Amino acid sequence: MSRLTRRRLLHGLAASAAAGALPRPSLAQPSDAARAAIADAALAFLGALPADGRKRAVFALSDPERLNWHYVPRGREGVPFKAMPAPARAAAHELMKASLSAVGYRKAMNVVNLEDVLRRIETFGLSRDPENYAFTVFGNPGAGATAPWGWRVEGHHLSLNFTLVPGQPVAVTPAFLGANPAEVPSGPKKGLRALAAEQDLGRALAQSLSSVQRSRTVIAAQSLGDIVTGPGRTDSLATPAGLALADMTGDQRTLAAKLIEEYARNMRSELAEQELRRMREAGLERVHFAWAGPLEPGRAHYYRLHGPTLLIEYDNTQNNANHIHSVWHDPKRDFGLDLLRAHYEHGHHHDHA
Repeated sequence: MSRLTRRRLLHGLAASAAAGALPRPSLAQPSDAARAAIADAALAFLGALPADGRKRAVFALSDPERLNWHYVPRGREGVPFKAMPAPARAAAHELMKASLSAVGYRKAMNVVNLEDVLRRIETFGLSRDPENYAFTVFGNPGAGATAPWGWRVEGHHLSLNFTLVPGQPVAVTPAFLGANPAEVPSGPKKGLRALAAEQDLGRALAQSLSSVQRSRTVIAAQSLGDIVTGPGRTDSLATPAGLALADMTGDQRTLAAKLIEEYARNMRSELAEQELRRMREAGLERVHFAWAGPLEPGRAHYYRLHGPTLLIEYDNTQNNANHIHSVWHDPKRDFGLDLLRAHYEHGHHHDHA
């Protein structure tokens, strides 16, 4: 991003934050209320940061950093919790709450708090840091009625990415949540399972299958070892594998739909409903379920749900099958790239710095 572009962007953000309540378009679709709430929360967060914090937090929407997601412990752009004054820290949590459901926010914070558990149980645990989760804003949320923007929170085992394009559904993928340990073995948080439903529903669905169905579902005798569609590899799974929901019983399809909803409903209710509606319209019967590894608890395993508008992967292999990685992609809408393309192709040439 050029110095001039960044200066203009920061000036626009400061003006938007200072203006207080922003004029909003009429609510043409249910997600408009969510869009307004998320924009207001983002502006409040930026307004609570000192000037140098805003400079660190804000990037152009077109900056390559927006696509630079990962779930490993590493240094990150943006402003981490530990660099925020108390008002900005509170506002950062409100931004998460405005974008996620209560369930999704609780899961995300459990993921963050597992860093304290790892600090206690690992030999070199001092490197674990629940304060090292960074917030980044791309573009200007104050101009959200006319120009696209987005935001991200990211740290170890957490990467949540939101893209808001005027007149379009809010893009909420890629969304990564991990849990290490998947079940806390000891200490004050003993028994905590941050991603319990993702694990239990997936296994229950696999165990419900008949031997004939299972022969079509199991793609490997052992777990794949990690998610396949990690950073830079989103396109590595082009063709669905496994058993289509169309070839399941009614009860099995209900269980599969419940598993899909477990991922979608991490998001704010309006955003979850819009995603689930798109999945239904594209045909849930076209979603395929694949499994790798044994079905017994305590053994390394992997599953995948793959259809026209979703690609969900879950893996629990490391640390004696007590370490979960899960990711939800929309093959067409990760980072809102198709929505942005349509936005600009239809003549919306606002400065999207």
